[in-house]
Amino acid sequence: MQTRASNLVGRDGEIDHLHHLLTATREGHGGTSFLVGEPGIGKSRLSAVATTIALDTGMLTLRGRVGALGTLVPFRPFTEAFLSLIRRGEMPPPEGLGAYRQVLGRVIPDWSDTAAPQATGSPVILGEAVLRLLELVGRENGCLLVLEDLHSADPETLAVLEYLVDSVGDSPVALVATLRSEECAARELAQIAAQRGTADLVELHPLDRDQVGQLIGDCLEAAPSDVPDVLVDRLWQDSAGVPLVVEELLQEATRSGQLVSAPNGSIEVVEGLRTAVPGSIVRSVTSRIEKLGPESRDLLVLAAVIGHRFPLSVVRRATDTDERLLLATLRAGLAAQLVGPDEPVPDWYAFRHPLTAEALLAGITPTERGLLARRCADAIEELHPGLPGEWCTMVAELAETGGDLLRAGRLFASAGQRSFDTGSMESAVKLLERATTLLESDPDTGHRADILGSLLIALSETGQFENSAAHAATIEQMAYRNLDSRKVASLYVQLANFEHMAGRWAAALTHVATARSLLGSDAGDADFAPVDAIAAHLELARTSPGRIKSATALASRAAEAAERADLPAVACDALQLLGILSREKDLDQSIEYFHRARQVAELNNLTFQRVCSHIFQAGSILLATGSLVELERARQQAMGIGAISLAYEVDGTIAQALVMRSEHERAGRLIDECLDFTRRVRIGRSATYFLATKAMLEAHQGHRAAMEAALTEASSWGGERASYELPYSYGLARTFCALLEENRELAESEMAQALAYDAQNPTTFHTSGKNGLGLLLGVLSGRNGWEHLKVVNATSASRMRWNKQFVHLSHAILLGRSGQGDEAAEQIAEALTTSEIYPMARHLGLRLVAEAAWTDGWGTPVDWLRQAENWFHQAEISPVASACRSQLRQWGETVPQRRSGSEQVPADLRKLGITTREYEVCLLLVDRIGNKSIASRLHISPRTVEKHVASLMTKTRQPDREALSSFARTVLQD
Repeated sequence: MQTRASNLVGRDGEIDHLHHLLTATREGHGGTSFLVGEPGIGKSRLSAVATTIALDTGMLTLRGRVGALGTLVPFRPFTEAFLSLIRRGEMPPPEGLGAYRQVLGRVIPDWSDTAAPQATGSPVILGEAVLRLLELVGRENGCLLVLEDLHSADPETLAVLEYLVDSVGDSPVALVATLRSEECAARELAQIAAQRGTADLVELHPLDRDQVGQLIGDCLEAAPSDVPDVLVDRLWQDSAGVPLVVEELLQEATRSGQLVSAPNGSIEVVEGLRTAVPGSIVRSVTSRIEKLGPESRDLLVLAAVIGHRFPLSVVRRATDTDERLLLATLRAGLAAQLVGPDEPVPDWYAFRHPLTAEALLAGITPTERGLLARRCADAIEELHPGLPGEWCTMVAELAETGGDLLRAGRLFASAGQRSFDTGSMESAVKLLERATTLLESDPDTGHRADILGSLLIALSETGQFENSAAHAATIEQMAYRNLDSRKVASLYVQLANFEHMAGRWAAALTHVATARSLLGSDAGDADFAPVDAIAAHLELARTSPGRIKSATALASRAAEAAERADLPAVACDALQLLGILSREKDLDQSIEYFHRARQVAELNNLTFQRVCSHIFQAGSILLATGSLVELERARQQAMGIGAISLAYEVDGTIAQALVMRSEHERAGRLIDECLDFTRRVRIGRSATYFLATKAMLEAHQGHRAAMEAALTEASSWGGERASYELPYSYGLARTFCALLEENRELAESEMAQALAYDAQNPTTFHTSGKNGLGLLLGVLSGRNGWEHLKVVNATSASRMRWNKQFVHLSHAILLGRSGQGDEAAEQIAEALTTSEIYPMARHLGLRLVAEAAWTDGWGTPVDWLRQAENWFHQAEISPVASACRSQLRQWGETVPQRRSGSEQVPADLRKLGITTREYEVCLLLVDRIGNKSIASRLHISPRTVEKHVASLMTKTRQPDREALSSFARTVLQD
């Protein structure tokens, strides 16, 4: 008589839901279902049904489980799922993943490249990589990823899962996740996802009485009518409708001989039915274990102390058990359905249900449990010296259970530091916080200080900026316990960085001052370098006209001290900041700072810092020359080390350069890709920059509504109102939009606002106007003269290629006003050479300068206006094109009438002012036909043709009609 159900009872609605989910997934519309319920309710069985459905319809399936140690092993379910793909030979070639292959090295050990360390620990970047692999796996017929026991999941796993849940809607990927109904981070994630409509929350409720009867009949292979009511009533009552408990109780009743099969196939209850609640599982498990014998029981109890999952080798070492007895116990446990192999990990076994381990532990005292925990911890340390991987946290848990709090705290600290080093910051925070709590009485305050320092960094990286007062109190307590003042100062530096990242600059400055007072004047470079480095960043964060100068002084001192003290990471940080700060005054020096930072990073194997320095250096080269070659090369390096966020930031810079080059289509694609990424991964700081660049893109095409929409969205991210964004958005977006609307007054006002913001808080966006377009507008209005030009020319920023074109134009106007027309023309030639790669700015500059040149009598303003009019007409920026035509008319020049089809007029003829209709007449003059014939073909009067012929003769300077016909033939044949 079997006691396990062959069918899933009472879950028809849930199975239909899974059918719909998988059908939609095969059609390219994935989704997520969270199966939630208490232990034993049937979550795993329902996920197994989903797997069967998927396999039957040709989908690829993956499965990963968190397990009892899941909180201590980041990304375990993903690793298990992907390793199964490799074992089955179903892993697609990784080349199709590009740079994301390197990112996946965190969860697929075979793909980890130790020669190229991970550049980012961001779970959302890993989430994008996992999603791309799943899409690759399911590209033909969809795939199903089952994640079990998420109630024990680590924060990193949940962060990746949250990203997947939000992103699989348009992918051939289905997610089915199981978790208990208890309060936990995974349940909160599931509830929020369900509220947002990105996932379905499937609550599995207990079975009702009839369903329990069906389950019993299915287990016993009997019709529901053949199951005694007394059996159904008792099991329904004692199990509370939990299927696993029903099966456990049924198995115990069968083994105890209380149930027998009658000759007619019905089920009979013998000698009444005896069960108990709510401890039925405990008694059921206990009775089965007692049949195994005392030695086997002791082995399984010790295994339960380790956890729901346990390694056989540790049980063997902790009990010093004979191999035969151990194997006999396993065989008996398998037969009794107490334990089973924990596939796919060799040497590991698991209790069939977590309640089984809990039932075993219910039979021993806390003292016995503590003793067994210490024995297991010692056995693991003997078997695995150094406690690599999950062994460290496992021993820490056992040491805490065994009452050895100092040992547990130090091991949690070690595990936390490992998580910190590998970028698993959420896990690092949890482990280091546990260590901090356990080590409160540890006399080794130096060790505690090291732990707190790492914890503060991890908290900053994860955005957990609460409890700063408690951290400050802990530092004070350590100082009171005679912690070395240098270490106390170091902790205050870390706390200052913590407050800086939180945006609490006043508190950060206070902690920097405290660190300085503790160090005194006699401290060495190793102590002062980190203090000056954070002080430089804080100075740059202040709103002050002198912030650039003071930040530069601090960063210089930090860089010099860090290099003397051999602190490469601090040196790189300070040198990069110096490179950014020096761009306005000396571009060559800026490039040299970044070059030095690259050298320091290369010598010390600081891969991420090396790539960052290369990107900053390439940015300075772009500003100087306008060339994107080096920046695109640096971007490839970022992609090569898996620094996806960094690569997107480079894309933003490239997009800005493309806008300046009027390569609007390519710039738009890049900006949209960047925004899509930052919106998905919720990187607000980057999103504001990308949105400001989008506003610039729209402004440079004269699209005011679209520009305002982008800036409004930037404000919603907290962006445009940020001081560092304002000169950029006003100088490069709003001012240009006003100029392209021919609203010079508004343009002046917008640029004045940009310059005012820059004066209040000097920006590091050196192309926003102060040293370029702002100078030109001031010269045109008469506000700026030779002295202002001299001041601007003294800056390195005036030699940045974007700014340089406007500086040349400004110089030309001032020379023209001084009667130096030839010298002014030379400056125009320089401006045109510089602006070759910036067509919109080039022609806008010609349009702005032409009026001054006409007034002062120098240059060729008519030609400049015709060039500008033609370009802006082609670009469909009608206000500027119309203004150019109007100005030409005022000067008595012939002006082309911009009708539909004017683009058909050859450029040389357009320069002569020949209109579309005149060009049509010119085409017919080639055949030397008369006015009546031309009028008939063009459906106009002969007199109108006569006027067009006369106009053509004037514009082309031909003496008569015959000469005009010859001219037409010659030009059109060319």
